[in-house]
Amino acid sequence: MAASRRRAVDVPEVAAPGASRSNPLPAPPRFYLPLNVAFYVCLISNGLAAAYAPIQDCDEVFNYWEPAHYLDHGYGLQTWEYSPEYSIRSWLYISLHALVGTMGSLFSRRKTAEFYTIRFALAFICAACETRLYSAVCRTLNPRIGLLFLMIVAFSPGMFHASASFLPSSFAMYTSMLGLAAFLDWRGGQKTAEGITWFGIGAIVGWPFSGALVIPLLLEEVIISAIARSMRTIFYSVADGAFRCLLVLGMTVGVDSLFFRRWAIVPWNIVSYNVFGGKGRGPDIFGTEPWTFYVRNLLLNFNVWFVLAVSTAPLLVLQALFRPRATSKQTLLRTVTFAAPFYTWLAIFTLQPHKEERFMYPAYPFLALNAAISFHMILSYIGSSNPKELIGRIPAKLKLAMVMSFILIAVNAGLFRIVGMVTAYNAPLRIYERLQDQEIANQGDFVCLGKEWYRFPSSFFLPKNMRAKFVKSEFQGLLPGEFPDAKSVQALLNGTSEIPRGMNDRNEEDTGKYTDISQCSFLVDSYFPGSMPSDLEPDYIHDEENWEKLSCRSFLDASRTSLLGRVVWIPDLPFLPDRYRRKWGEYCLLKRQNRDTGSG
Repeated sequence: MAASRRRAVDVPEVAAPGASRSNPLPAPPRFYLPLNVAFYVCLISNGLAAAYAPIQDCDEVFNYWEPAHYLDHGYGLQTWEYSPEYSIRSWLYISLHALVGTMGSLFSRRKTAEFYTIRFALAFICAACETRLYSAVCRTLNPRIGLLFLMIVAFSPGMFHASASFLPSSFAMYTSMLGLAAFLDWRGGQKTAEGITWFGIGAIVGWPFSGALVIPLLLEEVIISAIARSMRTIFYSVADGAFRCLLVLGMTVGVDSLFFRRWAIVPWNIVSYNVFGGKGRGPDIFGTEPWTFYVRNLLLNFNVWFVLAVSTAPLLVLQALFRPRATSKQTLLRTVTFAAPFYTWLAIFTLQPHKEERFMYPAYPFLALNAAISFHMILSYIGSSNPKELIGRIPAKLKLAMVMSFILIAVNAGLFRIVGMVTAYNAPLRIYERLQDQEIANQGDFVCLGKEWYRFPSSFFLPKNMRAKFVKSEFQGLLPGEFPDAKSVQALLNGTSEIPRGMNDRNEEDTGKYTDISQCSFLVDSYFPGSMPSDLEPDYIHDEENWEKLSCRSFLDASRTSLLGRVVWIPDLPFLPDRYRRKWGEYCLLKRQNRDTGSG
């Protein structure tokens, strides 16, 4: 029965032009780009992201990098989400990354080696998942769709940031790619249970809401089973996948309950807080955005590919109406199925008042697949040589020039955006290097963060036994606290299970989180000519009586830079009009002047 179902929905092989039964030509190659080359392309792209991509979200630092630092080094900053009172972050997810980070300590005594070991491991995993999905798309849909998918994920700013981010939404993106590949690739039989398992792992260990992506794929399986009258088969497959997911959930609950020392079902806690939080709670207290937020964000991160991604459904309708021979009913059903998850995800999160870029990460592969399918349909139409159609009378060389121009514009727009982001906002990953000099820093020194607290790249960038502290700024929300120091496994478990003081789930400020600036040996601050200092945020950088510049990097002054300069990289060439040039401020690590630290 499985074999007959497969034949019912497989995309038919397309014969080479000019082929006939008496004179068959070889079938098109299965891969336009070999799998090993595809993997290297993805690995290089993701590896560059691991090395250079700025951390875009302070949640990544304080909710993931800092707890991982705590497991590896026995101290770190703690957010309210890790209080056993709320327990909406998974220690299993953190532990897996912290274990990878310990491998970095084998190569260097600097903690930054652990940071980049985790990042490069994530880049490698993402490249493997992208290659797996590329393979499934080429085998099942079309080699050209696979090649276009690969090009989109390799050169898009969105994938550049998501590929190596230490975020559950990135983890869910990896598992979604593997789940989609399982639903696509029926070699050796259906892989419904495997697909459900991958989506389940992403939802349970990573981000619960990512489970919504499997619904359209599973719905197709049910519809086809009903048509083929094999509901028993799909029932057993779904039950098998659900059982595997329950095993993963059991492991997650066991590990998290061990760390919190109380019963903790973290996936449910996340859903409960975000959906049923009640008045004064929930994600909306951290800010809301208009419905256009994701449209603007995805245009920035995927440019014309996003336009093509949302055009898949209209193009399918037009193709079914005006070129019915190009698409069979079976192919149309499969294409609609694989296009639906992105539409579903975009609709769900557009309706939510609280919006963040990382919420789109799990749907990025589906966006790329939609865009590849749309472009493939357009290329099929453009490639027509039928003289009865207007497109068939356009010279082939002109059509090739148009297509290549489109691709070059899309790829270069993505690259200019990536370079622009790295050159504009990479300073926080670079200024802490001077602290590694033994002549500069002393054990037990405090590095203080004022208005720049949310750009702190984590304690992995500080020397051992140097602590990050907060000084009062204009920010009036809840800052992270600190995990209790731990020098043994037992002490770690005591620390993770202890209910911290001054935590709440309403983003209410706790003044106990601040340190007096007189206790600060070092201070991180920024200066922008377009911004005015205040009593709580003075101009520390130019206070030469009290502070010395230890390390400074240029940082984009967004308030004085034009929209074009904020969106993409613009070279600082003397002949460019001033209104188009990017304007710069300073991002600095400062050292207190009255410290006696030798020749540093």
